[in-house]
Amino acid sequence: MEELVVTGERTGPGMWHVHRGAAQVWILGSMSPLPKGITWRATQVEKVLDGAGQALVQKPFEIGVARILWLLITERSVLMVRGGKRLKDVLPAELHARFAAQRAKYTNDANKWERFRPLIAAAFLQQAAFHQVGLSTRLDLGAAVRTLAKKHRVRVEEVKIAGVGDVMDALKVLPPATENACVDASLVTVERDLPRLLDRAQAWASGNIERIGKLREPAEVDACRAALDSGVGAADLIARIRRTWVGTIEKYLQTPGVTLVVLNMDMLLEPGGVLDELRSLGYDVDAP
Repeated sequence: MEELVVTGERTGPGMWHVHRGAAQVWILGSMSPLPKGITWRATQVEKVLDGAGQALVQKPFEIGVARILWLLITERSVLMVRGGKRLKDVLPAELHARFAAQRAKYTNDANKWERFRPLIAAAFLQQAAFHQVGLSTRLDLGAAVRTLAKKHRVRVEEVKIAGVGDVMDALKVLPPATENACVDASLVTVERDLPRLLDRAQAWASGNIERIGKLREPAEVDACRAALDSGVGAADLIARIRRTWVGTIEKYLQTPGVTLVVLNMDMLLEPGGVLDELRSLGYDVDAP
């Protein structure tokens, strides 16, 4: 992961203030993808850190080349199309036609990713599109906050949200209909949503929460998230991540003190997301 560059320019990302009595949690919404080279102003974050007892950041989800190779050997049936088939054999014809059109736009290989299962192939295609327009999913706000916390001598707590094993378990039980819904969402992102992502990233860096709220995700992305949310067991990964964050934040709202939290913006703002959950539990939530 690459650390985001801190600058003295712009207003900076907004922060939500969740509180009850003398217990205060300040939540900094992170965003992905972001344009490479984007800068953000950390003035408000540093003010919070001056009086904070701890900063909570997600434990990095790192997976190296060796781990990838090991997964390709041991979990091949989860990541790849089985039975000697190819992507075109298991993806609905309309979805594969759209996939092939975008693959031709972003790569020179007409067979690229054909051996991978639909969701994995779509993820590779989306990353290729992001790379071409200068967007990155590897810019880590958490790393920047870790650096600032160290500067202010504030303890950093890494919150373990999900590991490689959790993702693999979810993939094993993911219904084909849900997978196809999320492939559709990924293709829509590549086909027509890249300008919105760039616009949203600039709004984030300048602290324009109102603008972010107006830049709604495509309906297909909402449909993918709803399908994932309706899963049970290992498939309810997103719901479990949300519950983990709400529970962790609640723990620090039980006693006096100040806590800084870095949390994904979409998980904060979505209907029924972390902010709605905290409001339903009776906590005061002040918007930026």
